Amino acid sequence: MNVARIYLRVSTEEQDLTRQATVEASTREAGYYIAGVYREKASGARTDRPELLRMIEDLQPGEVVVAEKIDRLSRLPLPEAEQLIAAIRAKGARLAIPGVVDLSEFAQASDGIAKIVLESTQEMLLRLALQMSRDDYETRRERQRQGIELAKKAGKYGGRKPNLIQQQRIIALRSANETIQRTAELAGCSESQVKLIWSRHAYNQDLND
Repeated sequence: MNVARIYLRVSTEEQDLTRQATVEASTREAGYYIAGVYREKASGARTDRPELLRMIEDLQPGEVVVAEKIDRLSRLPLPEAEQLIAAIRAKGARLAIPGVVDLSEFAQASDGIAKIVLESTQEMLLRLALQMSRDDYETRRERQRQGIELAKKAGKYGGRKPNLIQQQRIIALRSANETIQRTAELAGCSESQVKLIWSRHAYNQDLND
């Protein structure tokens, strides 16, 4: 039996539900039994993600780790990203991620120079994917920094202090799947304010992914 464990790192509850359904369906269609789905909201540039660590702990020899994309699994600097992959492999598991070519079965069935070439190619492609994921993360952060600097120079950064308690209440309510209308009622604000704060929250989450 082919066994998979799915890792989902998301920014909003809506993304969570949609992505889970899509990834689970494609995993089953590929002939895998799903032993677990691990979901969390955390930056891919962090190593201390509880659900990621729990998934690695649960892994059994021969299982595969499924993720929507490589950046869902890691946006870490390359040395740390390679340590993460090594931890997965140390459990006897392998990756099954779109965009990451898996040559392990071909390598196992080969020997001599062919085996060496396949294994080397596999490592090169994986390192490339991990580095591209990190580069994209750093590009996003740099654009965010530049945007803030431009806003400051234009005198558009700062202004009236936001109602942080209200913002936190709105984010908590929307994260709990309350509707925009119900969130506005409970937070004591307009629906447009709910939409604005929630969209900013989702955007910031994407930048930190």
